[in-house]
Amino acid sequence: MTKIKICCISSIEEAELAIKYGADAIGLVSSMPSGPGVITDELITKIAATFRGRIDTFLLTSKRSVGEIIAQLKNAGTSTVQICDSLLEGTHSEIKDQLPGINVVQVIHVVDEESVEEAIAAAKTADALLLDSGNQKLAVKELGGTGRTHNWELSRRIVESVAIPVYLAGGLKPANVKDAIDSVRSFGVDICSGLRTDGKLDEAKLSEYVKLVKSCG
Repeated sequence: MTKIKICCISSIEEAELAIKYGADAIGLVSSMPSGPGVITDELITKIAATFRGRIDTFLLTSKRSVGEIIAQLKNAGTSTVQICDSLLEGTHSEIKDQLPGINVVQVIHVVDEESVEEAIAAAKTADALLLDSGNQKLAVKELGGTGRTHNWELSRRIVESVAIPVYLAGGLKPANVKDAIDSVRSFGVDICSGLRTDGKLDEAKLSEYVKLVKSCG
């Protein structure tokens, strides 16, 4: 069964809604250079504590130093860290050594052939990958929440080339999620803007989306 991660959770109520409809994980977005869903560190900590043991909680971070990420994780109390940019200092292994039990998910922004090589290298130390449609080379970086799809053929190659779970993100919505799952065969799917109306998690869209994902088996 394809795992379902609902990202950009902004409140206790949205988290409850995601759980009600069968989400396997929720994403909590900390400070980012751009994009939707950012909430305060205090609210991330509150949501993570409220749902500890009920659902996997992902801290999305734009930090690139392992020391800073570890400090942020200790405060947040999430079960997983989603590293949305490439690391400049430190390694995935250092995070896992200092915080046993924390899962490390490395985001790969799928652009071209280099993205495949980047994913294969990251898979040697991360617990999972998440394939998104951002652009780290812009003056104001895009690290997620773009609402754009990317080249799913490249994503499928990544899935076939690594031995760890891979989540697919980027422009997913009820209208295309079945095609995405059929094309990529990822371990899980991750969605933010595709389930929102006026910035709020839309219960009708959420219900439809989850049914579609679960129908894929």
